[in-house]
Amino acid sequence: MESGLLDELDRRLAHALQLDGRASFSTIASVLGVSDQTVARRYRKLRSSGVLRVVGVPEAAPLGQVHWLIRLGCVPDAAAPIAAALARRDDTQWVSLMSGGTEIVCFIRAPLREQADGLLLGQLPKTPRVVSMTAYRLLRRFAGGPAGWSGRSSALSPSEAAALLPPSTPTTYRPEPGDPALLTALAHDGRADMSTLSAASGRSESTVRRRLEALRTSGALYFDVEVDAALLGYPLTATLWLTVAPSALESAGQALASHPQVAFAAATTGPSNLVANVGCRDDAALYSYLADDMGGLPGVRQVETAPMIRTLKRFGTVPPV
Repeated sequence: MESGLLDELDRRLAHALQLDGRASFSTIASVLGVSDQTVARRYRKLRSSGVLRVVGVPEAAPLGQVHWLIRLGCVPDAAAPIAAALARRDDTQWVSLMSGGTEIVCFIRAPLREQADGLLLGQLPKTPRVVSMTAYRLLRRFAGGPAGWSGRSSALSPSEAAALLPPSTPTTYRPEPGDPALLTALAHDGRADMSTLSAASGRSESTVRRRLEALRTSGALYFDVEVDAALLGYPLTATLWLTVAPSALESAGQALASHPQVAFAAATTGPSNLVANVGCRDDAALYSYLADDMGGLPGVRQVETAPMIRTLKRFGTVPPV
């Protein structure tokens, strides 16, 4: 931590939590080869200092929802307050300032059958300081989500990772009235204990335990680990908007998912049909990635790069200050 980077044990702990965000400290300790107390102490230190946190993330499709990626162009003095307003919305999952502070990118989770105009134009801030808006509907995710980011999830060996993957029998999600409150509580703390989740959702601990299992096995909920990319050696993050030949869209998406720099990649509707979030050490590394890795992808016709300046909201909650 003194060097500004996570040490090996912290990285291994982060990888373990990515595989199972609610694994017990004893289970993680047995895989990492350290004591329960060491794992608990490390986690609490990282959590209390805001370096790492486990979050429960609702998955849109099983809940009858879709994801929209919204790109807003603003006049320079308006971007920050508009981004803050977007971060306060319940339906935004990610809000970032981009490109010198004149652009905002955010994810919105919306009902499947809601008309796009009513959602995007009727509810977003109505102000002349927003000079442009483009909406991209996410069609297929290649990287990110339950699989995590390989740049953060490469500290454990395959056998260690296999020991932490929770057994799962896929089921179909069937909603119950207390689920929204339970999902909200898990978004704030994916490792919240059963008594906390019971109080938040107004249901018994046994019911919460059953619903938690149902949400996970149906794919309606997964757990992710939030860590500042700079602490993993990637202080420069950017969003790439790619225009790819339709015949090469699948192969380009799969190739992006194999790159350690790529934290998220998805096929979308809109003027660009593939979007990716990448992390690099510095400008030289980003240039090398664009020229070499991106340059080698067949079918890529155009790439637009937008550096991230600051993220105001992650995984559906505003990060602790």
